[in-house]
Amino acid sequence: MTTNNTPRLAIIGGGPAGLMAAETACAAGIRVDLYDAMGSVGRKFLLAGKGGLNLTHGEPFARFVERYGERRDEIAHWLRAFDAEALRAWARGLGVETFVGSSGRVFPADMKAAPLLRRWLHRLRADGVAFHMHHRWLGWQDDGELRFATPDGERLVAADAVVLALGGASWPKLGSDGAWLAPLRAAGVDVAPLQSANCGFEIAWSEHLRTRFAGVPLKAVTAHWTDRRGAAQVRQGECVLSEYGIEGSLVYAIGAELREHIATHGEALLRLDLAPGLPQGALAERLAAPRGKHSLGDWLRRRAHLDAAKCALVFEGADKAALADPVALAARIKALPLLLRAPRPLAEAISTAGGVRLEALDEQLMLHARPGTFCAGEMLDWEAPTGGYLLSACFASGLLAGRGVAHWLQRQAGI
Repeated sequence: MTTNNTPRLAIIGGGPAGLMAAETACAAGIRVDLYDAMGSVGRKFLLAGKGGLNLTHGEPFARFVERYGERRDEIAHWLRAFDAEALRAWARGLGVETFVGSSGRVFPADMKAAPLLRRWLHRLRADGVAFHMHHRWLGWQDDGELRFATPDGERLVAADAVVLALGGASWPKLGSDGAWLAPLRAAGVDVAPLQSANCGFEIAWSEHLRTRFAGVPLKAVTAHWTDRRGAAQVRQGECVLSEYGIEGSLVYAIGAELREHIATHGEALLRLDLAPGLPQGALAERLAAPRGKHSLGDWLRRRAHLDAAKCALVFEGADKAALADPVALAARIKALPLLLRAPRPLAEAISTAGGVRLEALDEQLMLHARPGTFCAGEMLDWEAPTGGYLLSACFASGLLAGRGVAHWLQRQAGI
């Protein structure tokens, strides 16, 4: 415990969750010191905005929370405190207007992350938040003091409350490397293993497909798969062929199901409908017309409207007899089998699943095993697809943790 009359909060991690916890606690009159292992905060936030910062999504709340899968009920609680509209209003308070794109995704008017982050940090510093860079958290001393590795050696810090917002383990070069797992487990905190989320999946492509079509998008395709309960599922979208397999928004949206299936069965079967606008029977009739001197690839482009990448997929590992039979060929185009062998490594993933189990926390995100210590952001055991859902939940959890700190400190003071 500190001796100053003003309670002191130590926040470890300078991503959106940690910064939002800092803002919320500071507004409650708490002295806030924020520590980060890197030389500056928000590095992954800036990376997320490199191609246009997708802050949140404009779809209705009920649909929005469904994106969080098995954790939808818990995260709905977070989002009721700080939903998509609240996030847009918050950005407006920083002088950053937002708009809803054609896909429903919400972006800053200038599409950039850096201006928003600069304005936010300026406001936080003006409100009294102190930033301490190059402080890598090592855990706790026996007396509860926080241990940090710094360029000047180990440093001990006392605080009245702590918010851990240490991220997952994706993009470790930006600061989130999952090293916090060990001290939390040592403290008796229930932690689920970290796994890749919003990542690509590996497929054993031929040399021809790997070298000729890596990076080529597959537009307007429909994915068919079996979920963890054995039910058939369908989803339309876009994905991208890669040198190692397949990636992109459609794959990310169903990645949790695919990852769990691989973990259980060693592989996962994904079927792609490459021509979702054409019924299979009608497609077979079109392919059965006399081909003349047209090559099969040219015929598929003309009759099935397949581009070169989709044609390459149809030919990949195909039986010659099936390619010669219009009925079998149509069936292949409508349900192209892709055998997924493994998700890509954590360091390549956009985000991670696993982390501090929500059951290890109370409703205000305080650890049962360590009263006065709160957790927020990606280090918690939840996941969501890209599309603004990741950032939305990180912001909301940071706000909830900041409020939780204020309430806990008031109770400790007997207020």
